[in-house]
Amino acid sequence: MTKTFGAKSTTDEVLEGIDLTGKRVLVTGVSAGLGVETARALAAHGAQVVGAARDLDKARQATAHIPGGIELVELDLASLASVRACADGLNAAGRKFDIVIANAGIMACPQEKTADGFERQFGTNHLGHFVLVNRIAGLIKDGGRLVNLTSGGHRYSDVNLDDPNFERTEYTPFAAYGRSKTANVLFAVEFDRRHRVRGVRAAAVHPGAIHTELARYMTPDVLQGLMAQIEAAQKAGVKGLEFKSIPAGAATSVWAAAVAPADAVGGRYCEDCHVAEIAAGAATSDGVSAYAIDPENAKALWAKSEAMVGERFPAP
Repeated sequence: MTKTFGAKSTTDEVLEGIDLTGKRVLVTGVSAGLGVETARALAAHGAQVVGAARDLDKARQATAHIPGGIELVELDLASLASVRACADGLNAAGRKFDIVIANAGIMACPQEKTADGFERQFGTNHLGHFVLVNRIAGLIKDGGRLVNLTSGGHRYSDVNLDDPNFERTEYTPFAAYGRSKTANVLFAVEFDRRHRVRGVRAAAVHPGAIHTELARYMTPDVLQGLMAQIEAAQKAGVKGLEFKSIPAGAATSVWAAAVAPADAVGGRYCEDCHVAEIAAGAATSDGVSAYAIDPENAKALWAKSEAMVGERFPAP
């Protein structure tokens, strides 16, 4: 009988009885938080894990407790030169992956630009992974999976393909975060459409609210504004925001990557170890906004992303 998991399920509970021996997995963002826990859980069940991180010394310390260790590669998602160098190194090695988990990201930072001049959150959370994953797409085995970490924060904003860098739009940290997290979902939707012909499926995963380094850019003013929004939503009858442990936060990632049926999660948005329904409106604590899984929106984002990074990634 298929096991049912929920918001409080942990990585070890989700992977109980799952043997990943012989599987090879790439996880980005293994220097802290969800990335470290995701790598640990997969390695504990036999997977060979390659972890990507900007700060390799920090990543070595963060993953030192993982029995047998993991392989580390350098990756700065805010620099396309670094992204391309990482992809070139992986392609040169030629070793295939069964699973790629695009876990790394930043949240609600001040208005800044990446090394390539992109708005920092969109450039790091979306464009960096867009280039990396597409450049190594040939390394993903037939029947493999891509898992993009997104957030319920995607409901803050749809993507703005007319002004992705906030050149004409007033910048707010959470509007920028929302755009980037919507882009993570749309990327999974279009990647899934393009690659399902060879059995490769892609899903987007909302881990839930977790206390991790992701919130390091949140100033007291930003945090106060977020809490005010949560309180307003609660007054409107929306269920309260509940924080998860890191093992519970990473559970949906490993569930979508290695447990859930491929056809169930392909092209979908997942949360609390299940496929989410479309949210009725913006003032909700769960579900996915319709614009984030709209296939035409996904195609448009793909074309815009190719134009921004100066590369084309045709379907296989």
